[in-house]
Amino acid sequence: MEPIHIVTDKENISELVLMPGDPLRAKYIADNFLEESRLVNEVRNMLGFTGTYKGKKITVIGSGMGIPSMGIYAYELAHFYKVKKIIRIGSAGAMDESINVRDIVVATEAKSVSSYALAYANDESDTQYANESLLEDIKSVQKSSSVLHFGPVITGDVFDVYSGNEEWSLKKLGNPHVLASEMEAFGLYFIGKITGIKTAAIVTITNSKYKAKDDLTAEERQNSLDEMITLALEAITK
Repeated sequence: MEPIHIVTDKENISELVLMPGDPLRAKYIADNFLEESRLVNEVRNMLGFTGTYKGKKITVIGSGMGIPSMGIYAYELAHFYKVKKIIRIGSAGAMDESINVRDIVVATEAKSVSSYALAYANDESDTQYANESLLEDIKSVQKSSSVLHFGPVITGDVFDVYSGNEEWSLKKLGNPHVLASEMEAFGLYFIGKITGIKTAAIVTITNSKYKAKDDLTAEERQNSLDEMITLALEAITK
């Protein structure tokens, strides 16, 4: 069987991959952070680019929104293209009042009421974990001027800004303390577990139910997350 969502020659994909949700953010990263970048995937407009960062080959490709989309692309990268490391970079909502918009959260674990792992492999776990060595690499290179937090996140199947149902999910999970709410890390970490690749997720807080006046605009979400991007590039190439 051949991959059907990422279609390119095997040598066009690096062992080191950054995955923003938005394919246009992938283009932004390629244009502004990578040297000699070239388009390597455009199936379904899920843009992927490969170039170099400080002399090391890097691929950056969108994951789309939600666990199922992340699962498809992460699996194809791991299974068909033999990728060794994936770092998700994206946006999230604050779930702790002490965390501010533009703070950066590194997800040590992702909790979810999603049935994705159950449907995929009869895995009833409600928590999936980042790779420990990749977390250590992130800690070792952190130089961000933004506040950096390490801790659990909750991964939702719905966009909680619209649903307003975060409390139900947290209650089902036993009311754990989580730092942020996002939509992909649980799926990425599960794929990491079943394929053996190293995975981590770094998210920038773009909105807060506690401080709504500070929320970032759509344009700011797409183009102003440079500190998170640099942190991920430094960590994945360590």
